Amino acid sequence: MTDVTLDLPAGRDTTPAVPLRNIAAVAAGNALEFYAFLTYSFFAVQIGHAFFPGKNEDLKVLLATIVFGMGFVTRPIGAFVIGRLGDRVGRKPAMVLSFGLMGAAILGVALTPPFSVIGWAAPVLFLSLRLVQGFALGGEVGPATAYLIEVAPPMKRGLYTSIQFATQDLAVLVAGIVGFVLAHTLSPSVYDAWGWRIAFLLATTVIPFALLIRRRLPESLEAGKKADAAETHAPIWQLAILGFVMLASVTITNYVLDYMTTFAENTLHLAADVALSATIVVGLGGVTFDLITGILSDRVGRKPIMLASGIVYLLAVFPVFYAIVHVKSVAVLLVGTGLLSCLQALYSTPIIISITEGLPARIRAGALSLIYAFGISVFGGATQPITKALIDLTHNPLAPAAFMATGLFCAIIAMFFVRETAPVKTGPRQ
Repeated sequence: MTDVTLDLPAGRDTTPAVPLRNIAAVAAGNALEFYAFLTYSFFAVQIGHAFFPGKNEDLKVLLATIVFGMGFVTRPIGAFVIGRLGDRVGRKPAMVLSFGLMGAAILGVALTPPFSVIGWAAPVLFLSLRLVQGFALGGEVGPATAYLIEVAPPMKRGLYTSIQFATQDLAVLVAGIVGFVLAHTLSPSVYDAWGWRIAFLLATTVIPFALLIRRRLPESLEAGKKADAAETHAPIWQLAILGFVMLASVTITNYVLDYMTTFAENTLHLAADVALSATIVVGLGGVTFDLITGILSDRVGRKPIMLASGIVYLLAVFPVFYAIVHVKSVAVLLVGTGLLSCLQALYSTPIIISITEGLPARIRAGALSLIYAFGISVFGGATQPITKALIDLTHNPLAPAAFMATGLFCAIIAMFFVRETAPVKTGPRQ
């Protein structure tokens, strides 16, 4: 059977054709890892009930979000260990290792008994598995994104690299759909007691197949090093600082959006299925606009897209949240979260493309892993607990909007100092 390949433009793009199954293997593995890591946040209320004692509902949700945040502690460690493996041995073995660890952790999360059965061993075991998830995901982003950019035709690197964020948003979309179906079909008591675990068990069914496909991927490390010979790169320390600021902002805005399910259920007191429908909209908007943004960045450049969308995003945050909070309509919730998710994709996708392109191949997987992991860890682990705490302390449901706006403002400042990394188009337009 002949492999289906991704079309390459004529002219200066002479990169060999890449089998579509190879790109699909990277995308599927990346999506599954983020599905496992992010699904937790959509079931914070149910996880709080299962693994923490007491009658204070707000406290149990807060403790659940803190455990969610602890998964970010080990992401820099995984980034260093697995990312360095990706630069020294190859992208493929690094991706196989991270995926295998995540698969084991997913199964453990699904099967951990609740507090009512094993007492304090339940939250301890759950926290341990969360740390393994963080370690695995910390080592996934760098090698996977490096692989995508190294197998891409030069004039389609934006599109290929946008698959990284598109698969993250695909994970959000699938998690939202699964959660919506579970909340809509199961009784509230069953859904709260054990129904949420089905979302994790479903992921375990595809792990063996995805792991097998990843093991058969060709290596891209040497191809990346050869491509570097014709390119120049900005000082690594400068890119690391600017990248940290921008990715920290991406993290804040992204995880506040992921918190919208809990926000709608716990703060706005909407039904669980309605709250999860907001997650579906966030995922759908992200998947669609991540890829569109990748294409636009190949045509226009990385910097113009991220700057323009970042400014519009900043201006839209408060009006959208105000409408969601004060109208308390399902339609407004869905339209508002959908708009923010589209802006999130337009704003964040060129950032990861620009950082990845700006790093030399010999350190690309490890450096990207570390920049990403530190930006994510500092604010990813703290965003949802901070969001919940801000709402509780201020008694103002607009507090998440203020948090998002602060991150956006800092990132926009950093964007002015980032150099354009898109290849210069010469000759006839392809």
